Amino acid sequence: MTFKQRLPYFLGGLTIGIIVVTFFLGKKETTFDYLPNARVLKNIRIKDPIFSSEVLTLINSKKIDSTAISQILKNGDVDILNKIKLDSCTQYTIKGSRDLKNITLTVINCKSIATIENIVIQ
Repeated sequence: MTFKQRLPYFLGGLTIGIIVVTFFLGKKETTFDYLPNARVLKNIRIKDPIFSSEVLTLINSKKIDSTAISQILKNGDVDILNKIKLDSCTQYTIKGSRDLKNITLTVINCKSIATIENIVIQ
């Protein structure tokens, strides 16, 4: 068989394979969380967040909404190079992305809890 004869079989099999994989993985909520930024954000999101008193006053005064905090914890950029190791916890700085670029969170991530310590709105 020449290349021209094999190409339709290859493309047909590739198309069927893509459809099958999309069908099976479309039902699951699979994510690709293997990069450091995504792993840290997922680790923080799966824990119950605890807000410091400063953050609670910002939320109560309606300067920031809890949905904005959730969006930052989902799509934000973690400054992994400048993380601070505490006793058994790690402090991260997370900057918002897209329309939330002016918001920066300071999060202390422990084994069982994640505490949002500070929010800076520029």
